[in-house]
Amino acid sequence: MKSRVRFGIAGWSYPDWEGVVYPKPKPKGFEPLVLIAGMMDAVELNSSFYAPVNPRNARKWNGLLEPFPDFCFSAKLWQRFTHEQTGMSKEDITAWKHGIEPLKNSDRLSCILVQFPWSFKRNDENREKLKKITREFKEYHLVIEVRHSTWQDQAFLDWLREHNLSFANIDQPISRDSIPATEILTSKIGYVRLHGRNAQNWFRENAETWERYDYLYSRDELLPWHERIKQLAKKSKELFVIANNHYKGQAVANALELQFLFTGEKPQAPEMLIHRYPQIKEFAEPLEKQGELFG
Repeated sequence: MKSRVRFGIAGWSYPDWEGVVYPKPKPKGFEPLVLIAGMMDAVELNSSFYAPVNPRNARKWNGLLEPFPDFCFSAKLWQRFTHEQTGMSKEDITAWKHGIEPLKNSDRLSCILVQFPWSFKRNDENREKLKKITREFKEYHLVIEVRHSTWQDQAFLDWLREHNLSFANIDQPISRDSIPATEILTSKIGYVRLHGRNAQNWFRENAETWERYDYLYSRDELLPWHERIKQLAKKSKELFVIANNHYKGQAVANALELQFLFTGEKPQAPEMLIHRYPQIKEFAEPLEKQGELFG
């Protein structure tokens, strides 16, 4: 089976990317998503985690991506369903599905990431919660991300396989009860997420979100993941490799580096990103004709 391996990032709209990934000030007509689509072929939609997507925005993204027919999204499920105890109302489910419908209808949406927090431990209540989510969103291909070591269970993996659900292989700061790096495939779609290893802030209760994801992987840290990606690619039909260490564009740098390690082809990157992270010079060329991406 020949796998389509997609290298991408989690989200693309971050104020701290200005002057690092995007020009500051942004020229008239500049579209960040177009710049990203010129470098890689996938984005994990992050805004859908915080609220339903405005369908007008989804239709706009479809239009912007017309020059990039192979580009696609995964989308994070709303945290109201995964992180909160308020239940899942029919109205909320309908609103969330309506927001991403234009992406689904245009075949730009490959899968839905169901991300649970570290506190989501394996017990009867949480198993039922997971089963309910899979029933309510059965029309999508679902990727399940669990972070607590109690889910390291063969019966759980067998259940994922039985229901054609994907397992998210994650890199995260490790504590005693964290799931370590894995190389698991439970359906035709493989998924890898790199969160960074900023353990000092990851487990700090009052840390800001950006502090938790402030991390740049070294080549030595990426090489084991390169090997895992090669093995997963041999067995999957489609494989997502998503960098989520987003602060100051570090995710872009590491996604492009993994892409280079896998393909052997030098990607293009914004000159300001290369200037910020000089190690990129080893494997990336300055982005040419960037002005053509401004609308």
